[in-house]
Amino acid sequence: MLQKLRGNNSKGFTLIELMIVIAIIGILAAIAIPNFIAYRNKAFCSSAESDANSVASAIADYFAIPSHTSTPALSDLGSNLLSGNNSATITAADPNINITITVTDASGRCPDAYQNATGDWASNIYTKFIRM
Repeated sequence: MLQKLRGNNSKGFTLIELMIVIAIIGILAAIAIPNFIAYRNKAFCSSAESDANSVASAIADYFAIPSHTSTPALSDLGSNLLSGNNSATITAADPNINITITVTDASGRCPDAYQNATGDWASNIYTKFIRM
């Protein structure tokens, strides 16, 4: 009777097989989690850049009306231009030549390596220049 019970015990996984599977999952997680965090942090940078492009498009729409000749305030451009808690400023000495849009990443989570890769970033502040 005891031999019959031992003979039918071949339907499961051994401890070694389970340990190998757990080790493989651990290795994959060690690779995937840092990459996921990096992609998520870059999304904060993209958010600020997208906000600057939205403001630039709104400025183009603003100047499409012939009576608008001075630098617009952010409130003149409409609502829902900025995502999250980001803030923006618009400056221009002469709006017919250059306009500077500055968007501050309120999350502060844009990686320094990403900011240093382009000249448009400085301390979580993204700057976009529009030349008319």
